[in-house]
This record gives sequence, structure tokens and C-alpha cells, in this order.
Amino acid sequence: MSGTQTLRVKATPNASKNEIIGWEHDPLAGDVLRVRIQSPPVDGKANKALTAYLAKALGISKSSITLTKGQTSRIKTFEIPANAALPEKE
Repeated sequence: MSGTQTLRVKATPNASKNEIIGWEHDPLAGDVLRVRIQSPPVDGKANKALTAYLAKALGISKSSITLTKGQTSRIKTFEIPANAALPEKE
């Protein structure tokens, strides 16, 4: 059994505040967690801020979350610990 799970996130940079909006279904990526991030998408700042925000929101350390795909895309794929508590799907 693997110690990680995959989390797909649809990121919106330059938001007024950092917040998790909720789940939505993307026709290409499947279920994605919508997250707004204050940082601009410049020099990887939004990716760093998103990683830190997700770690805090999920109650895991920043070092245990890894951006594996989508560094320059709005839809990003993260590897997170299997025991991380994700927000409930409605």
C-alpha cells in the first residue's frame, strides 16, 4: 500500500485572500479542489504559496506535500500523505 495520495487542485492566483472554494468536476482532470491564492503567478510564487496554504489547511507539513505536475498550469497535481484529511465533497 502506498503512503501517498494524489490531489488535483485548480488554482486561481491574484485572489483577494487565500481560501478553499470546494470541489468541482473538470471534464479533463476529473474532481479538482478549487483554491484561491493571493500570490501572483510569477517566478513560482503562487506555487510556493499554494503548497504552504494546502499544507496548513490539510494539517500536514510543507515537506510532505509535493507538486508533481502542472507547475505552469492552473490545474496542478500534488502528492500528499495518504492520511491527510481532505475537505468533504458535497
